[in-house]
Amino acid sequence: MDLKSKLKAMLIEELQIEDITPEQIEDDAPLFGEGLGLDSLDAVELVVQLQIHFGVEIKNIEEGRPALQSINTLVEFIETRQGEIVCKEV
Repeated sequence: MDLKSKLKAMLIEELQIEDITPEQIEDDAPLFGEGLGLDSLDAVELVVQLQIHFGVEIKNIEEGRPALQSINTLVEFIETRQGEIVCKEV
């Protein structure tokens, strides 16, 4: 399972999103508002779940706002952060 698929499945399961499957979440669709319909409470839970499932931390709103725009922006954020972690370990 690729990162996008894992992320979509995690969103649906952990945020208890009903009436949608991972395949129905568009990669560029907004996660908040008119897109997937997430709200500020979902954002807090999403930040926690990103740390649990992917080992990445969103430290503040300045880095969170652009990362939480869509599946594609989240994937880019996760890949960048995981790459930084690997570089620090080497």
